[in-house]
Amino acid sequence: MFELLYKNISRHISLSEDEFQRFSEPFQLKKFQKKETVLREGDYCLFEGFVVNGCFKVYFLTEDGFEQTLYFAVESWWITDLDSLINNVPSTLNIEALEDSEVLMISKKEKELLYETMPQVEKLFRIMNQQSSVALQRRILSLMNKTADKRYLEFLEKYPTLEQRLTQQQVASYLGISHEFLSKIRKKTMLGNR
Repeated sequence: MFELLYKNISRHISLSEDEFQRFSEPFQLKKFQKKETVLREGDYCLFEGFVVNGCFKVYFLTEDGFEQTLYFAVESWWITDLDSLINNVPSTLNIEALEDSEVLMISKKEKELLYETMPQVEKLFRIMNQQSSVALQRRILSLMNKTADKRYLEFLEKYPTLEQRLTQQQVASYLGISHEFLSKIRKKTMLGNR
């Protein structure tokens, strides 16, 4: 499980074996069952989690009660509510396991201690936060500027193996459309690929 974490962070920073040992010590393995809530809207987010295996949805509820999925997190992805974590405000997001899953969790306090003792860790999370900001900016622009058909094709490109792990309702929630409309798009896409 720590090999996957090592691979993930090695894309951004270099750590010796001893440094990685120090870095990984505060992470705790947590297991979540399918449909278990990791974070609920209104609670304070005090962790960041690295998905070792499984799948999560990070979502919010609109004023009319419609579920809007911000992103899915699968193996090697991170889960958190950055706004709540950084600004110490109640979360506006919910995080739910879509499968039985395992996550390496680090508390905000432990992460802060790593910042103080290992300067390269601050660089790691700065880079990851920048990448997350870019991804969210692209997601917003896609939602505002692209048709549902194009968003569906982007979803397939971004998450090539995920559609088989999700319900049609979950995919539709990510795309911001009804599952009936998604059915029409999928049929049209399949016909276009023949």
